[in-house]
Amino acid sequence: MKVRSGLTQYVLLLVTLWLLLPALGMAAPKQNFDHFETGFPLSGQHQTVPCSACHLRGVFKGTPLTCNGCHNGSIAPGKPDQHVASTAACDDCHTIFAWQAAAMDHSSTVGSCTQCHNTQLPAQHIQTRAQCDECHGTVGWLPARFEHGAVSENCSNCHNGVTAKGKSVNHIQTAAQCDDCHNTVAWTPARFDHNAVTARCSSCHNGAQATGKSANHTQTVSDCINCHSTSAWLPANFSHDDITGACSSCHNGDVAPGKSDNHVQTAGECDMCHSTNAWLPASFDHNSATGACSSCHNGTMATGKHSGHVTTSGECEICHTTTAWLPATFDHSSFSGACNSCHNGVTATGKSGNHLQTASDCIDCHGTIAWLPANFSHDGITGTCSSCHDGGVALGKSSTHIQTTGECDVCHGTNAWLPASFDHNSAAGSCSSCHNGTTATGKHNAHITTSGECEVCHTTTAWLPATFDHNSSSGLCNSCHNGVTATGKADNHFISSRQCDVCHTTQSWTSVRYDHVTSGYPSGHSGLSCTGCHTGNSESSVWENPGYKPDCAGCHADDWESDEHKKTKNPRTIFYTISELRDCSSSCHEYTDNTFSTIKKTRNREHSPNGGDF
Repeated sequence: MKVRSGLTQYVLLLVTLWLLLPALGMAAPKQNFDHFETGFPLSGQHQTVPCSACHLRGVFKGTPLTCNGCHNGSIAPGKPDQHVASTAACDDCHTIFAWQAAAMDHSSTVGSCTQCHNTQLPAQHIQTRAQCDECHGTVGWLPARFEHGAVSENCSNCHNGVTAKGKSVNHIQTAAQCDDCHNTVAWTPARFDHNAVTARCSSCHNGAQATGKSANHTQTVSDCINCHSTSAWLPANFSHDDITGACSSCHNGDVAPGKSDNHVQTAGECDMCHSTNAWLPASFDHNSATGACSSCHNGTMATGKHSGHVTTSGECEICHTTTAWLPATFDHSSFSGACNSCHNGVTATGKSGNHLQTASDCIDCHGTIAWLPANFSHDGITGTCSSCHDGGVALGKSSTHIQTTGECDVCHGTNAWLPASFDHNSAAGSCSSCHNGTTATGKHNAHITTSGECEVCHTTTAWLPATFDHNSSSGLCNSCHNGVTATGKADNHFISSRQCDVCHTTQSWTSVRYDHVTSGYPSGHSGLSCTGCHTGNSESSVWENPGYKPDCAGCHADDWESDEHKKTKNPRTIFYTISELRDCSSSCHEYTDNTFSTIKKTRNREHSPNGGDF
């Protein structure tokens, strides 16, 4: 009996708890409950977690649906202290099956790279203060870009030939760092400072590694620095004391200045005539010369024929003496050049400043006896016509000549001035400067009134056909558009005294614009047809009821309906008169009584001018 009593009490306790669950905010468990119905289907590791791990104290309502809603370190394990600083949600990197083997998206991380990548740099890594992402990408360490600005060690720590490219075996011997000469963009071009070099000059300046002694260098065993400076090869110091060869071993024209091609022919050494201080002055004895006069007297080595000398192949002594150049004998029969080789105004009398420009020789026009008389042919002239035909030297343009920049031969022949051709392309003046009716055909009496020049409408080939531009016309439209000179008003044209351009454009007769100019034109009638008012084909319109003009009733009095226009109904019905409402678009209120002081019904602008219906 005691056992049954205890079992009964246990069952009663369970029933009581079951009944109290709703009151305690707890839902009674369901058999075969489908979690998918909650909008949060269980998958992965969530399938093995007991309900109470998420639904604390049996409360189902309000359970978080996001990862970090539970995995915050309170309900479920959250980010540990050493977790990557990130703004991403758990499932951006982790899966529902395990925390490990998580994907990683660097774009959501916050902070510097070294907060995670904080292990020591590998031994071979470049010493730098830069963050990882300044050189490396988030996908892989390599390839990596590099910025020398953040490097904190010497160049040679990397550029040692192992870690990075370093000094080659034939590099200049120096204790300087790379950046003393090279820049971080490229090895070359490179600046160079001789002060850092520790070897002899010839260790580099050997003709292979750097410029060295050339094949024709002065024979010497001295090092470069004995004569040359570190700034430039030249100027260079020099002492003959180091030279062991003869003068001609250097002074051969290659290594050092020597005998030129026009040097006095001699087999002697330099010092027989020249000193070691300077080539000149030099001693000389004509008795030792073995060549012809011209071998020295060629204008280079010694005074010779100048540029204005008479053209001749003879030696100096044929005309000149050994005592002096002048006086000298001369015979034209030995002359082999052109006249102007002497008659150039310097050597002998030549063309004066105002001579005709010509490339012909003197003998083409002049005789050998005297300059005048002289023959003349235009064929030899190289200058322009106007260089002679200027009205001074020869007949030129008269004061009435057509304005042109063209030369005479553009229109005239060399035989006579007339007849002459004409090319409008060379004319420099305006058309009317010639086409004035006197010099050349000009505007006739019936010509269209215009201030424009001829070429505005006409061509230089013929007067007709001709184009026309209304912008240059200065007369009234009907001065041309009169039905004779140009198309005018047709017989059925709207009767008006206005000019064509008031309604028409210069491009086309249609479409037509028309502006009413009289003050009697009612505004707002733009939507009506012209014939609605202009019953005749005339610009003037007739008022049907002229006693009411210029108000609406002037035309619409016949449409008046008095019963539609009540003024009051008390004490009797009174209607508005036409005269009172002659302006149909004004107000016509209905009043409470015949005192017309209190408005009973307001009617403002019941009729619109463009409404089309009253």
